[in-house]
Amino acid sequence: MDTSESTGSTTDPEPKTTEDTGEPRRGWRRWAMDTRPLRIPAFRRLWSSTIVTAVGSQLTAVAVPKQIYDITGSSAWVGAASMAGLLPLIVFALWGGAVADTMDRRKLLLITNSGIAVTSVLFWVQAAAGLGSVAVLMVLLAVQQAFWGLNAPARNASIARLVPAGELAAANALGSTVMQTGQVVGPLLAGVLIPVIGLPELYLIDALALCVTLWAVFQLPALPPLASAVARRAGWREIVAGFRYIALHKVLLLSFLADIIAMVFGMPRALFPQLAAETYAPYGEGLALGLLFAAIPIGAVVGGLFSGTFSRARRHGWMVIGAVVAWGVAITGFGLSRNLWMAVVFLAAAGVADMVSMVFRGAILLSAATDEMRGRMQGVFTVVVAGGPRLADVLHGTAGSAFGTRTAVAGGGLLVVVLMLTIAAAVPALRRYRI
Repeated sequence: MDTSESTGSTTDPEPKTTEDTGEPRRGWRRWAMDTRPLRIPAFRRLWSSTIVTAVGSQLTAVAVPKQIYDITGSSAWVGAASMAGLLPLIVFALWGGAVADTMDRRKLLLITNSGIAVTSVLFWVQAAAGLGSVAVLMVLLAVQQAFWGLNAPARNASIARLVPAGELAAANALGSTVMQTGQVVGPLLAGVLIPVIGLPELYLIDALALCVTLWAVFQLPALPPLASAVARRAGWREIVAGFRYIALHKVLLLSFLADIIAMVFGMPRALFPQLAAETYAPYGEGLALGLLFAAIPIGAVVGGLFSGTFSRARRHGWMVIGAVVAWGVAITGFGLSRNLWMAVVFLAAAGVADMVSMVFRGAILLSAATDEMRGRMQGVFTVVVAGGPRLADVLHGTAGSAFGTRTAVAGGGLLVVVLMLTIAAAVPALRRYRI
C-alpha cells in the first residue's frame, strides 16, 4: 500500500523556510487564528495581496451580472453568462494544473495575473464607452475565467513551497478566511459604490487591485519545477496522468469526493429565493434573501478567525470527515427551520464546517501529493470547487420543484451525512491520514 494514503508526505526535496516551534499558545491565543505562516516573508506578501484582490474580484463578480441585466432585463441572460464562463474555467484549470507542474510557478502567476488585470481594464473600457453588448461581456468573461483557471492551480500549489508541512492547514485557513471575507464585503461595497461612482469604475478598481497582486508575485522567489519535472510538457497526456495519480492515491480521491458530496447534495442556494418568498416571507423577502446568501460566508469567516481551535490538528482525514458530516447536519437543520433566525444560525454553522473542510482538504492536497503533481491536483480542485455548486443548483432546483423546498434541503443534508459516513467506514484511507 502506498504510504501516502495514511501519512503525510515527508519526502519533498525543497527546503523549508521556517519550522514549527511547537510553543504552546495560552489564553485567547489558543482560539484565535494561527498566524505562524505570516512569519515567512514570501507567504506574507502573497497573503497580503489577497486581502485587496479578494474584495476587488467580487466587485467585478457583481458588476458583470448587473451590467448584463441592465442591458437585457433578463435573468436568463445572466445565467447564460455564468455558464459561458464555466467551460473555459474547467478546461484551463485542468491545463493550467499541468502547466504549473512544468514551468516556474512565479512566472506563470505573473503572466496570468497580468492577463486578468488586462481583462478587467477591457471590462472598464467597454462599460465606460457604453457599448451595451452582451456578446462582448460574455467573451471578456470567458477570457477572464480562462486566465483565472490557469492562475489558481499555480497559486495554490506554490503554498507548499513557501510554508512548512506542519503549517499548511494554518496557511489555508488564512487564505480561505480572506477569500470568504471578500465574498461578504465585496458585494456590499459594490452595492454602496454603484450609486456613487457608477458601475464602470468597479472594473477599474479591480484592475488596480490586481496591480498589488502583481507586485507581491514579483517579490516571490523563483519556483521552478523540481528536477524530475523539467523535461515534461504540459499536454493532454500530463492531464490524464494527473487523474491516474488521483485514482492511485485513495486519500486524494476521497478528499475530492468529500467535497463533491457536500456541495452537490448539500448546497441549497438555488432554493434561497423561493424560501425567502414563501417560507420566510413574514420577515420580509428582501431581508430574508440577503441573510440566506450572507450566512454561510459569514460563518466561514468566523470559523477562520477562530481557526486556532483546529488548524494544529494532525489527523487531517478525520477533520475532513467530521466537517462534512457537520455540514450535512447543519443543512438538515436549516431545511427543517421555519424561523428565519434559526435558519441563519444553521447556515452560519454550515459555513464554519465548510471552512474546516476547506482548510484540511487543501492541506491534504498539498501534503499528500508530490510537488511535480501539485499543480494538477489544484487544477482538479479548482474544477470541483467551481462545478459542484453549479450541479447543486440544478439538482436542488429540480428536487425543490418535485418534493418541496424544505424536503429537498433537509433530505440533501441527510444524504450528505449518510454518504460521508458510509465512505469513511468503507474506505479507511481518509480516516488514517495524518500529518
